[in-house]
Amino acid sequence: MSNLDFSEVVYVKVSGQYDGQRLDNFLIRILKNVPKSRIYNLIRKGEIRINKGRCKADSRLAVDDIIRIPPIRSIGNNENPVVSNSLKKYISENILFEDKDLLVFNKPSGLAVHGGSGISMGVIEAFRSLRKSDEYLELAHRIDKDTSGCLIIAKSRLALSKIGESLQSNQVKKTYVALVKGNWPKGKSKVNAPLKKNTLLSGERIVKVDKLGKRSVTNFEITEK
Repeated sequence: MSNLDFSEVVYVKVSGQYDGQRLDNFLIRILKNVPKSRIYNLIRKGEIRINKGRCKADSRLAVDDIIRIPPIRSIGNNENPVVSNSLKKYISENILFEDKDLLVFNKPSGLAVHGGSGISMGVIEAFRSLRKSDEYLELAHRIDKDTSGCLIIAKSRLALSKIGESLQSNQVKKTYVALVKGNWPKGKSKVNAPLKKNTLLSGERIVKVDKLGKRSVTNFEITEK
């Protein structure tokens, strides 16, 4: 899709590779130099449509869907972002696991998983720039910019779907380690607060405590003092 001319209306037919993908993630991938805030604005205004109908950012794509993309004249020519030597070195030394379906990257604190909201490059853009032989690279989940940890990147649509199913069905266990200051009141502590997903005008996704949100329970335990 890199040869599309977005200076005029473009109609994109969805292939099997993107079946089931969210509309916003699909657009962010092909409109590489368009700010995420603008993409979300175009969706809200109804200028981006699926099969001639209005759609939402979280609409799921299906094979043979036709996506209408309006003229977008602000796309730059930098389709291959420059990855710094220090980031190249870090990436090469911090791939914890890789096979034909996925790779696991040790994401450091301070590095966003994807660009947008004033961030020129994130993990996924860096990997796509460095590994052009991989036709498909997608984030299987997200980690906050200031959080370090294991980040899974899928290498095919099928792998992305299976990883997503495993995460949704709680087959994957997530463990977080935090450094805290002060006296811990007891050996174990629990936070029981409902969380609701929100999308900012910039396109950034966040969760916040909301009584209408999904039940969320986090258990804390001291491992070292």
